[in-house]
Amino acid sequence: QVQLVESGGGLVQAGGSLRLSCAASGRTFSIYDMGWFRQAPGKEREFVATIKWSGSRTYYAESVKGRFTISGDNAKDTVYLQMNSLKPEDTAVYYCAATRGNGMRWYVSSSEYNYWGQGTQVSVAS
Repeated sequence: QVQLVESGGGLVQAGGSLRLSCAASGRTFSIYDMGWFRQAPGKEREFVATIKWSGSRTYYAESVKGRFTISGDNAKDTVYLQMNSLKPEDTAVYYCAATRGNGMRWYVSSSEYNYWGQGTQVSVAS
């Protein structure tokens, strides 16, 4: 099993920045990719960004490309999401996730992830 714990959410003005952290513990050697998803009220959970745990290649949703940066620290088993130029439409609960997938492609569907954190609220005021 892998446990994921997010932190770093909060309330910020539009144009501001936040950095989310996700600490992994347990059988972390089984992880291939880690990702961030978000879910706004009344909407489905959507993909935000993902990182290959080995090699640190990254992939982003178009809606956040150029504003958000996903990064990882393998020594600390922690993944980060730096969010800049935040917009009110970025308001959501943000979830960290990990997948045991074979690592040969990008995983952008929530159904492809095996482990989830509890979520952290990000609110962007206009």
